[in-house]
Amino acid sequence: MNRTKLPLLKHNSVNYLLPFIIITACFALWGFANDITNPMVKAFSKIFRMNVTQGALVQLAFYGGYFAMAFPAAIFIKKFSYKSGILLGLALYAAGAFLLFPAKMSGNYYPFLVAYFVLTCGLSFLETSANPYVLTMGPEENATRRLNMAQAFNPIGSLMGMFVAMNFIQARLNPMSTAERALLSETEFEAVKQSDLSLLIAPYLVIGFVVLAMFLIILVMRMPKNGDKDKSLHFGTTLKRIFSIPNYRQGVIAQFFYVGAQIMCWTFIIQYGTRVFMNRGMEEQVAEVLSQRYNIVAMIIFCISRLIATYLMKFFDPGKMLRAFAIAAGIFTLGVIFLQNIGGLYCLVAVSACMSLMFPTIYGIALKGMGDDAKFGAAGLIMAILGGSVLPPVQAAIIDMGTIGAAFPAVNASFILPLICFVVVAWYGTQAYKRSKITPRA
Repeated sequence: MNRTKLPLLKHNSVNYLLPFIIITACFALWGFANDITNPMVKAFSKIFRMNVTQGALVQLAFYGGYFAMAFPAAIFIKKFSYKSGILLGLALYAAGAFLLFPAKMSGNYYPFLVAYFVLTCGLSFLETSANPYVLTMGPEENATRRLNMAQAFNPIGSLMGMFVAMNFIQARLNPMSTAERALLSETEFEAVKQSDLSLLIAPYLVIGFVVLAMFLIILVMRMPKNGDKDKSLHFGTTLKRIFSIPNYRQGVIAQFFYVGAQIMCWTFIIQYGTRVFMNRGMEEQVAEVLSQRYNIVAMIIFCISRLIATYLMKFFDPGKMLRAFAIAAGIFTLGVIFLQNIGGLYCLVAVSACMSLMFPTIYGIALKGMGDDAKFGAAGLIMAILGGSVLPPVQAAIIDMGTIGAAFPAVNASFILPLICFVVVAWYGTQAYKRSKITPRA
């Protein structure tokens, strides 16, 4: 069968177009949450007068929620349905967003971490449900390509999150530098902190209402019940079975390192760009805003590249493409490390073009042929998002060193971690490609 001629969204006379559109909108919603939050590491560090490592606890709480809730989400979906999992995910997403208001009233940092954790428990339900659900909406032969198409809307939400973070949070925060805030009296500091926190939480409250609206739309819609017939739970047996599959087992490892690389590159582009522009004589806040613009450019390139990669997947093996993109990402990351000027920032932007197809392609390769086991398989891949929680604090600790040796910028040296991640992804692409030649695609 020629896989290029198979319909993406119609199978056995069932048209999945409308459900696909609705579920794809959820991809944009969690993209927004991810990328309005990445710049908050820098914002919280400034607002609460903390170092980068303490600010990176936002990422630890944010992506820790993915890890904690992935398998409970899979069990819930198995017991009920994909639709139920999506609805619960949206409810937790909205609850986490609204919890930022009492966190702001407390004036303390740690309630914000709790709110982010609840929010991402919702995102864990959403991703554990929506990704495998999209894989079922059409022929299995082009499931990876279909997921790439759905995932193309994720960076659209990410772009919106970055835009809101830059224009409605970062640009409006009090322009005093971290050093200047350290000189304020306790009363002055509290006044500035509360003003900044009010700005920070406002977009989250708005998105909370948007998420509630999406919850109501999906609640009243009739959705296909693909993979919802078997309600039996054989947790241990299923885990043993899926982890015996090399594509899946190695895919979980690759996804851990890929997500870590993605979050590091998108979070610490602010620190990287700020150093570059401050070396050119710019003030800290101006340098931060300009760095965020480069982050938005990176996301636009990411969006375009994902659409191109989705098209090319009609003609090339997914594993082979994954390997090629990972090698290119590694080469650009070397430029990020060794170029200490604007060229390094250009290389960091270019890395996003290479990352574009990685998440959905790893996901699709790992779950191919799993059938109903994909519910638990999806949970393992979502737990692998823990890489976005574990690795950024390590990079932040390196950045806090200031310099390595005599004068090498620690922020440059810290990108050795994403480089290692891309090596792992390239390895997985190679292994998957070798297996696809042994077992040809339909």
